[in-house]
Amino acid sequence: MRQTMRQTLRQTRVLAGATAGLLLLTACSGGGEDVDLDGGGDGASGAGAEASGPVLRAAIGGEPDQLDPNKTSSYFSFQVLENVFDTLVEPDENLDMQPALAESWETSDDGLTWTFHLRDDVTFHDGSEFTADDVVYSFDRIVDEELSPSWRFGAVEDITAVDDRTVEITVSQPSPNLLSSLGGFKGLAIVEQANVESGDITTAPVGTGPFSVADYTSGESIDLVANPDYWGGAPEIGGVTYTFISEGATAIAALQGGEIDWTDSVPVQQLEQIQGDEAVETGVVPSNDYWYVALNEKREPWDDVRARQAVAYAIDREAIIQAVSFGTATPNQLAIPQESSWFTEYDQYSTDVDRAKGLLAEAGVTSATVDFLATSEYPETVTAAQIIADNLAPLGITVNIRTVDFATWLAEQGEGNFDAFMLSWLGNIDPDDFYYAQHHSTGGSNYQGYANPEVDRLLDAARTETDTAARKDLYAQAATTIADEASYIYLYNPSVIQAWSPQLEGYTARSDRAIRFRDVTLAE
Repeated sequence: MRQTMRQTLRQTRVLAGATAGLLLLTACSGGGEDVDLDGGGDGASGAGAEASGPVLRAAIGGEPDQLDPNKTSSYFSFQVLENVFDTLVEPDENLDMQPALAESWETSDDGLTWTFHLRDDVTFHDGSEFTADDVVYSFDRIVDEELSPSWRFGAVEDITAVDDRTVEITVSQPSPNLLSSLGGFKGLAIVEQANVESGDITTAPVGTGPFSVADYTSGESIDLVANPDYWGGAPEIGGVTYTFISEGATAIAALQGGEIDWTDSVPVQQLEQIQGDEAVETGVVPSNDYWYVALNEKREPWDDVRARQAVAYAIDREAIIQAVSFGTATPNQLAIPQESSWFTEYDQYSTDVDRAKGLLAEAGVTSATVDFLATSEYPETVTAAQIIADNLAPLGITVNIRTVDFATWLAEQGEGNFDAFMLSWLGNIDPDDFYYAQHHSTGGSNYQGYANPEVDRLLDAARTETDTAARKDLYAQAATTIADEASYIYLYNPSVIQAWSPQLEGYTARSDRAIRFRDVTLAE
């Protein structure tokens, strides 16, 4: 019997069986230490199987706000969840989509029906069978609860479990970005209904990935254990222990001292020195990320495009880039980096204080105070905010920098409690990822409140355009207008910079920042 999204929601399944906190460096296990962990208990691997091998000790720059992949928007969360959950498809090192939970797929001649054939050797960490119903439930949950990734289903009309191993997705129009939408990041991960309904998913998630969450102790550690039954083959390491180290110098000292094995908390001012250290391996690759400043268009005077443009002209991008990246980032006034085939040339904004003053005068703004939301867990936001405050002072604009932890930052952003903030978008692949959610009037991440009917039209058209050249032109028009109207004030594209022990083999820094430990080995 065919089962639709709505029918699946009415099903009941057996419920399964939980705190978050700051992870301290002292909670790390010893380097190369063997583990032998039972797979029993909530979130454990293999429903009773055992995993053994050295534990990889990874230090990330901040604490996850939660471990529900469909709800979180925190990169710190996804650094963990990349190793816990799977998507239907996933990007390879070239960001081309490859099979994951779906081993193959095809589209109908009219491009409106996508049929995904699922693997038959997949179980969740608690031992329950993975089926097409789980895919329907996961996607239905995102859409019905209007979770942050829901915009990725804009063209989807129905998702049906044809049988236990087949999922059919019907779209209203051809959707060239569907695969990247479903697999570009772990926000579209397939979750277990019982784990969700019990509420345990936020701290004790149950996935199908190469590692399961064995322990999440408030104030101590997040420990993953290898899943010996992983469909892609059991990892060779026994697990991963995550610690949170926001200070890059501390993380590098720990790496050099053998206390951790991997980190992305790398101070750029130390990069040259680190690259000369035989005790450290480094990976530096151009990223698909971008950093930006957003002004709250629901507040005066930022509802006036001229006031936003004035800020764009006043900001000294080169000073910010030098201060936060020591020249490792690339200035860019749009989102998509130069390495991408979707790159568009744009250089409207030079640092021009006189032009900025003129625009403010046209807008009738003689002075303003800016509540600038920054976070200590992304130190570059604090550094950049200080530079921006200096840049705006000659305009009569006072910047009050409010520095909070990242969980608070996310809450304040979501509630619109800011005049301005700076942050980045990570892991983008398709051009739709760079613009739709952020700048479409109905976009799920349009926290700045931007609305332009012409941009909506362009972004809607680009989503369904199958001719690559025509699609690129649509995105170029939309991106140019977005920048012209300062929906975001784009700053730069950073590099991915990571460091690890020479004992860690098989690890590669990726341009999408996906932290994958499933194929690594760690010498004892």
